[in-house]
Amino acid sequence: MLLHDGFVEKAKRYPDAHALVSAGKAVSYGEIHRRCDALAASLAGYGVKRGDRVVIFMDNSVAAVVSLYAILKTGAIMVPISPLTKADKLGFILEDAQAAAFISDVHMRSVYEKAWERYKPAIIIVSDGDKHEAAYDARALDQSAFVGMYPAAGTIDQDLAAIIYTSGSTGAPKGVMLTHNNMVSAAQTVSKYLGLTAADRILCCLPLAFDYGLYQVLMGFMVGACVILERSFAYPAAVVKIMAQERVTVFPGVPTIFSMLLGREGILDAFDCRSVRTITNTAASLPPEHIKRLKARFPNARIFSMYGLTECKRVTYLEPEDLESRPTSVGRGMPNEEVYLIDAQGRRLPPGSVGELVVRGSHVMRGYWRRPEETAKCLKPGPYPGESVLHTGDLFHMDEDGYLYFVGRSDDIIKSRGEKVSPKEVENILYALPSVCEAAVIGVDDEILGQAVHAFVVLDPEARVTERDILQHCHELLESHMV
Repeated sequence: MLLHDGFVEKAKRYPDAHALVSAGKAVSYGEIHRRCDALAASLAGYGVKRGDRVVIFMDNSVAAVVSLYAILKTGAIMVPISPLTKADKLGFILEDAQAAAFISDVHMRSVYEKAWERYKPAIIIVSDGDKHEAAYDARALDQSAFVGMYPAAGTIDQDLAAIIYTSGSTGAPKGVMLTHNNMVSAAQTVSKYLGLTAADRILCCLPLAFDYGLYQVLMGFMVGACVILERSFAYPAAVVKIMAQERVTVFPGVPTIFSMLLGREGILDAFDCRSVRTITNTAASLPPEHIKRLKARFPNARIFSMYGLTECKRVTYLEPEDLESRPTSVGRGMPNEEVYLIDAQGRRLPPGSVGELVVRGSHVMRGYWRRPEETAKCLKPGPYPGESVLHTGDLFHMDEDGYLYFVGRSDDIIKSRGEKVSPKEVENILYALPSVCEAAVIGVDDEILGQAVHAFVVLDPEARVTERDILQHCHELLESHMV
């Protein structure tokens, strides 16, 4: 089974069913399928072929979802990039991925044209219809519709479906290679334990470049559900209003989103959200008080606490029935995988121990794109000859019943707002200020963020730089979750 097969099957069987609601407009499975076929034919006509990398640098939108599935249909590899990414990092990723094509929103021109100074793909497609003239040498997404079908790609489930970039300890982003089999395995398993069905209406206000957001669409389309796609959770009142209007049944979030929501509880009083039957949380455990308040505000919802990482999507989940007795646990390993702890010498540890978590399963990544040395550090020989297992770098305590509790990371990567932050990357930006002589960045525990990014700087004695100046400098060059 390929990653897009479930969507194609649903589009053919139920073409009139709603697949997406975006910007107040419902779009059917049949319409998205037709647009995917047209764009896939266009990409193939432009020269995109099996195994090519195609970067998507877009806001959450119908066009972004169409682009994802069109890329898969050509046999190419989707590389979704956060729309908050700055030009230097975008240029690095385009060059590192050796992107054959680039799809973006025209309003991001000021970022991507700077990125092209480092690497400019041969094929450039921008959205927003006739506004494509604002981007030189670009084709318009809405006008990229070849007549006829795209050629069969011959894709198999061992081919790469996606490369998702995440922060690395060296400061440079690294691409996680995921096959069709990896992603189908993860999506099917998570969909099953969440009990997703075609009747569900899934709210997605998480970026599609973040695997947690991306999988809301992948899982929703796999079961034939409708995804309510929002650009972000920046305006909680507007999102909650849509949640009530659209009768949302599944609400995925991270601690930051739930904190923002609970900090404005008057919003929830104004709208009827009793349709929500499932709430999912990952990135960090929710504080027990937040769990209690969420239960009160969403009385019909079951709350799933989960843990995962880009290298394998999901690792554990806690049954909602266990939430009250084990509020700080991320649960046990999910079906169709094996998890265990090891000590510093690689020896397997019994329950009751603290050690590094190891994951074994069909959802584990192929490795890091063009980084064999870094791949070898985390994909190591497993218990059976010829296999590799994922060493997560995360330390956990496992109780006598097999429930896991996060302790910390064995490297210096910071996990903030559900995303990895490389201290080295932030330090490099701090050093770009002439007045900064020394800089060190660490993660500090934070009830809402999981970890907050904390910087120590030593200034030149003659410098006249304030904390505000330094933060402004970082905001100009780093994504907000790194500042």
